[in-house]
Amino acid sequence: MNPRNLLYHFLVNRHPGIGKRYHRVHDGSMGAMKFFSWLYLAWLNFAYYFLFCRFLGKVPESQFYENKNLLTGTSESANYLKEHPSLSVSGYVEKLSDYDIISFDIFDTLIFRPFALPVDLFRIVGEQMQIMDFTNIRIWSEWDARQKCKEKYGHMEVTLADIYRNLEEDVGVSYRQGMSVEIKTELELCYANPFMLEVWRELLQKGKRLIVVSDMYLPSGVLEQMLIKNGFEGFERLYVSCEYGKNKASGSLYRKVLFDLGNAGHRKGLFRKKALPIKMIHVGDNLHSDGDMARANGIDSLLYPRIDQNALLYRAFDMSFLTGSAYRGIVTNHLYNGSRLYSMEYEYGFIYGGLFVAGYCNFIHTYCKSHGIEKLLFLSRDGDILKRAYDRMYPSERQKTEYVYWSRKAATVLMADEDRHDYFRRFIEAKWEKVLSAYQDSQAAAKKYYQHSLKGIAKAAAIDIGWAGSGAMALRHLVPEVWGIPCEITGLIAGTNTLHNAEPDAAEPFLQSGKLVSYMFSQQHNRDLLKKHDLNKDYNIFWELLLSSPTPQFVGFANGKQKDGEKRRRYLKNLDVTLLFGKYDKNQKGIREVQQGILDFVEQYLEHFKKYPYMFRISGRDAYAPMLLAASRHEKYLKAIEKKFALEVNVN
Repeated sequence: MNPRNLLYHFLVNRHPGIGKRYHRVHDGSMGAMKFFSWLYLAWLNFAYYFLFCRFLGKVPESQFYENKNLLTGTSESANYLKEHPSLSVSGYVEKLSDYDIISFDIFDTLIFRPFALPVDLFRIVGEQMQIMDFTNIRIWSEWDARQKCKEKYGHMEVTLADIYRNLEEDVGVSYRQGMSVEIKTELELCYANPFMLEVWRELLQKGKRLIVVSDMYLPSGVLEQMLIKNGFEGFERLYVSCEYGKNKASGSLYRKVLFDLGNAGHRKGLFRKKALPIKMIHVGDNLHSDGDMARANGIDSLLYPRIDQNALLYRAFDMSFLTGSAYRGIVTNHLYNGSRLYSMEYEYGFIYGGLFVAGYCNFIHTYCKSHGIEKLLFLSRDGDILKRAYDRMYPSERQKTEYVYWSRKAATVLMADEDRHDYFRRFIEAKWEKVLSAYQDSQAAAKKYYQHSLKGIAKAAAIDIGWAGSGAMALRHLVPEVWGIPCEITGLIAGTNTLHNAEPDAAEPFLQSGKLVSYMFSQQHNRDLLKKHDLNKDYNIFWELLLSSPTPQFVGFANGKQKDGEKRRRYLKNLDVTLLFGKYDKNQKGIREVQQGILDFVEQYLEHFKKYPYMFRISGRDAYAPMLLAASRHEKYLKAIEKKFALEVNVN
């Protein structure tokens, strides 16, 4: 072990409590905060060894999972807009319309990155250049380049070329190659702030003069390309600090702007030549650079609220670096840009269901591709939103996917003669003679239905939420053994029975043999989730709410066209089969909003990372992480969501 690793092991890894506390401060930090994290680490070790604060070496059970005080009476976006009543497109346009020239900051104002921290984009750059620990190397190279620039020119405004020439000496990659990769990545990943895009377009329609002013190392040509690509066209001038050796933070770049406009210091008398009767305002998110320094140089300022603090308040951080940053960045940018107010149901889908569905669909896609699965059967009703998301993510496979009708109740009836124990456990009041009569009619209808779905298919996957996997395993048995259809069914589920079930190991042989496959957790992986996921605290229901569907409950199959009996039915004329349905779940509007939230997240994730397929390799542990946070403080938030619905379990 080299000296650096040995020191790290001694200071960080020797005691879990110290490591946990250190990483909570250090991970994702940069600049002064990173330096502070090292001081904090030194203090933790001093307190442990010299002040005998031995408790610091242990991780309190309450700290194993994140705890945050989530909103329960209103949506996050509604609460945010209440705190910022002036944050509206019409309000911004009205205020800015009083000015002749409007100046805009770029990053975190006009343009977003799909990450919680800007430096996380360097992780994508480093992967393409195959350089380990590239993020830290890139940060150090920029800082070192700024120090050299200050010594030589008296300022710290470096160009991207300066940074990569500096970096070239350390990693051996040519500065032109490095610059090319970073520029390409920035152009591919950066996207428009929808709020500011609306404001921008309305101001253009009013004939306002727009300019862009940014403290940045990227060349103006790259920034111009980025702005135009994302809809910000029609600006007169673009000022970039690295090309002038001046910046907003000191006010020098503002003075350059004013000088060029022929209005140098018309309110302060600085460099006064000829005061023109124009009014100018700057829009940005940095309190000092975009606010104080603009006003100090005679330019009015309109601050756009910083949104990163909301991630600290409400988002999960106990996730892998890239997935976690992408998740937090997309959620925060979407909910807090100010363009729309969303309901709690919508946010439940977007925040807690979107990443899970994107990850689960990729898991399904990867498994089916590697195992030669020819058909994907998305079981009703959980499969409704899963199929819709899957088809959007993998449109070329739509001919392989089908939403099929199945339910725990239907499976129990059809397995009555195969698994009498389960039948009597669920329907103990029934008489066996009546059961056999209904069984034969339903069997004939179900056989015809699945013969049609699985015609010519040798291997198929039955996809469900879970938990025992009984629905998928019932199909696996019935299809070849009872209905004589030559097709092998594999069950894919989001999660299994846990240690809190009366039968925690009911599906274990099927999981062990691979006939049943779990995405998020099982007895073989992510065992902390196996212990945390408690159906007695309604965890099953919380997850099923995410995959709820505005369709009625599926009851079963009937042969021929049914005229009496079931109120809700659908006759499949080509099969001479009737599908029988029960009641609809309550809060149909809310269910649709949950689904829309999920689909919107999937769409955004797909749009941002379509050129980086590995970003869809979302682990089951990461997919569950937002829900772990939602379970904070005795599931207070999740119980508030549950009250909005009346989901009937064990019938889907």
